[in-house]
Amino acid sequence: MDLSYSPEEQAFRDEVRAFLRDELPKELSDKVRSGAELGKADIERWHSILNARGWFAQNWPKEFGGAEWNAVQRHIFEEEAAQANAPRIVPFGLSMLAPVLQKFGSKEQQDYYLPRILNGDDWWCQGYSEPGAGSDLASLKTRAVREGDHYIVNGQKTWTTLGQHANKIFCLVRTNPDVKQQEGISFLLIDMDTPGIEVRPIILLDGTPEVNEVFFNDVKVPVENLVGEENKGWTYAKYLLTHERTNIAGVGFSRAGLDSLKRIAKVEMSGGRPLIENPHFAARLAKVEIDLMAMATTNLRIISQAAAGQAPGVESSMLKVKGTIIRQEINDLTRRAVGPYAMPFPSETLEGNNDPVGPDYAGPQSAQYFNNRKLSIFGGSNEIQRGIIAKVKMGG
Repeated sequence: MDLSYSPEEQAFRDEVRAFLRDELPKELSDKVRSGAELGKADIERWHSILNARGWFAQNWPKEFGGAEWNAVQRHIFEEEAAQANAPRIVPFGLSMLAPVLQKFGSKEQQDYYLPRILNGDDWWCQGYSEPGAGSDLASLKTRAVREGDHYIVNGQKTWTTLGQHANKIFCLVRTNPDVKQQEGISFLLIDMDTPGIEVRPIILLDGTPEVNEVFFNDVKVPVENLVGEENKGWTYAKYLLTHERTNIAGVGFSRAGLDSLKRIAKVEMSGGRPLIENPHFAARLAKVEIDLMAMATTNLRIISQAAAGQAPGVESSMLKVKGTIIRQEINDLTRRAVGPYAMPFPSETLEGNNDPVGPDYAGPQSAQYFNNRKLSIFGGSNEIQRGIIAKVKMGG
């Protein structure tokens, strides 16, 4: 198993670096570097730049307008983009719904929705989790009853990330309550402007409305918006989640975060000695770096298997667990490194001519720490993933 890059892959890395150097707007990278919140326009701007280069739909087949990159190319881009402080690519339409449509959707659905995802005409959000149906997703209660050429949808979704920006939502709904839980679920595409839909923001610990509740009250959805077969949605949901969990590992984000942490730890704070000279802190820093190196090697091994045509199995769960733990540890160490400067300040103290207290990179650290506590929960909680790993590897 060869874990080194070929000359062609090294050349591709150089091409990606040149693209990021020349095309990534400085104001966007500065926002990412400082931890500032990115607005919808910021994200759409970066998506448009990537699409103009043909690099937005990296894992899509060329027949659907994608770049058809292999696993190694995607890994290289993710790593370089994180190091360059590029905005993340919002995955809901591009990397989660699109693969489902390409494999299970009708020709009409593919021809209509896929170009709109590429062009930015549609912003999708995910309607999976419900109150009481998060990790146990199969227990969802949102109902869809067919009446003629429509489904009538009633129920509630929660933790809907960036739902306030979305004009479309893909939903798991229960279409048959009289069979086993997994056998009575369908996959629907719903226009967020349909009468009967209400979006309510959930304010997180960092003060942002990143996630939402979405309520459905007698919402009429055309039957042609059903993906695949009725009551086969659980199959499509599992297919989608394999794509989501692989992305959550975030090796590139962790490496960029670790580099930033090292720079901060070497700075003298408030006239004292650099934190890197504290033996306890230095030991924690060394441990997380070793863990990241080991995970990066595992990630490359899985990529190598994928390049050889082998489908990753339980390894995606392993990467999800370890990757989220490492990112959370880096967030925690960074917050500790900036000390009291990481304390959140009331918005009114930052208005007008009042500058933030401390270095500009310090203020957002608490918000990032709190926000990324969710990493070990979404996409299948780490507890669930450990159960999967135990069942597969130990025959439980």
